[in-house]
Amino acid sequence: MIETLKAAWHVPELRKKLIYTAVIILLFRLGSSIPVPYIDIAQLSAYFDSLSGTTLGLMNVFSGGGLSRATIFAMSVTPYINASIIIQLLTVAIPALERMVREEGEAGQKKISAITRYLGVVLGLVQGYAFYLLLRSNNLIAETDFWHGCIIVLTFTAGTALIMYMGELITKNGVGNGISILLFAGIVSRGPAMVSSLVELIRNGGVSWFIAALVVIVSLAIVVFVVFISDAERRIPIQYAKRVVGRKMYGGQSTHLPIKVNASGVMPIIFAASIMSLPSTIEMMVNPKSGSIADAIFNLFSSSNPFYIVLYVLLIFMFSYFYAAIQFNPIEIANNLKKNGGFIPGFRPGRPTTEFITKALGKVTFLGAIFLSIVAGVPLVVGALNSSLSNVALGGTSVLIVVGVALETVRQLESQLMMRNYKGFLE
Repeated sequence: MIETLKAAWHVPELRKKLIYTAVIILLFRLGSSIPVPYIDIAQLSAYFDSLSGTTLGLMNVFSGGGLSRATIFAMSVTPYINASIIIQLLTVAIPALERMVREEGEAGQKKISAITRYLGVVLGLVQGYAFYLLLRSNNLIAETDFWHGCIIVLTFTAGTALIMYMGELITKNGVGNGISILLFAGIVSRGPAMVSSLVELIRNGGVSWFIAALVVIVSLAIVVFVVFISDAERRIPIQYAKRVVGRKMYGGQSTHLPIKVNASGVMPIIFAASIMSLPSTIEMMVNPKSGSIADAIFNLFSSSNPFYIVLYVLLIFMFSYFYAAIQFNPIEIANNLKKNGGFIPGFRPGRPTTEFITKALGKVTFLGAIFLSIVAGVPLVVGALNSSLSNVALGGTSVLIVVGVALETVRQLESQLMMRNYKGFLE
């Protein structure tokens, strides 16, 4: 990874992209430190300290601590991610949107992106209003009249729109996926706070040295596990028949069709975490009384509740298969192989090939979903068994996202380096 960054730095064009990305990240972190007016930041930080290990605590990690400080970027990328989930599901369900993507090509994709941005702003407005209601119900706002409320909510919404714009700038002019990079920056910025919380638990006697060492070892094991599975793939052998075109003979070579175990990367984790944050947003708007039926329902979505963990794992499985279905189309792959004279040894071209690829894809996706569920679910189980480790337990999801985004970004850099350093067959 370090060697890739060094090599990219020596290429002028890539160096400009790296600097551009770093500047956008710097602006993002600067915005994550500017508080929204009329809010008691000290009391809000104390309030979020009592919520460590909850879903709101995870949202605070995603925002780089922006929620606990009520900054202009407090909503982070969550509204945009939720909007992306909704639009992608609607694209599969609504034929008109599917035709827009399939038939119009790049123009259709631009329309879908515009719809996603507008929906992201709307969701940012809703989430900002929900957070405002939470602040007001806990007496954390000095002025509670209509106009001051509008300023607070619109500031949160404007921050959401600005984050989406900065993410698009990184995707277009920088390195990597912009939204993932900003999410990466927000989580990494909370790393020192998580380490200090673990050290404080050791000093206060809340956690023994053995448990702390076990947490560090498990975190390192997760990193190694993520890197190993990210490179794992199943290779389906492909054989091309020989054919004569004019006086030349083509084909006859053997190759393979790679199916990655974790082809969807960290997206199922990000999407599942964003979906599980919706009940917390509704809870902020409703503010149920303690002991009521609504309070009992919302408690089911606490990160230490078995119902939350099971639902979280099921969502990871669902989004893993959903992304596999989007990225791989067995019918299209089989048709392309048939057109080019390729076939899988032991299977006839056409429907038998399609069925084989579908079964292979299902098995590989199942293994990838199990991997994601273990990495994201086991830390939550640890946090549920030991409440003092609930804040550290959320680090499992954070580590997976950070490592996954870093690997994907490095792969993009390596592909761009390969394109620029290609010298052809004659040299």
